[in-house]
Amino acid sequence: QVQLAESGGVLVQAGGSLRLSCAASGDTFSRYTMGWFRQAPGKEREFVARISWTGGRLYYADSVKGRFTISRDNAKHTVYLQMNSLKPEDAAVYYCAADRWGTGVTGTYAYWGQGTQVTVSS
Repeated sequence: QVQLAESGGVLVQAGGSLRLSCAASGDTFSRYTMGWFRQAPGKEREFVARISWTGGRLYYADSVKGRFTISRDNAKHTVYLQMNSLKPEDAAVYYCAADRWGTGVTGTYAYWGQGTQVTVSS
């Protein structure tokens, strides 16, 4: 069992930056692939980024590649999402997720946080 808690979502102007955090507790954090997903109103939840157990492999959605960076600190049981050059279309509820074998598909993650709201003003 893994419990996840996101934080850091706020209102930011377009072009600005924001860092989201996701603190994990429960099972051994370093055994889990961690992912970030987002869901805008009226849209399906979509993949944003994921990071392997050791942090050696990173994957991004095309829409955020070059602007967002996922990282993790296994000692702190925390995964981060640094978001730069934010656009209005980045506005959504951002969720972190954990699974031993997570991919870019929502159904491959067993554990989810409650989400944190990111609002981007134009």
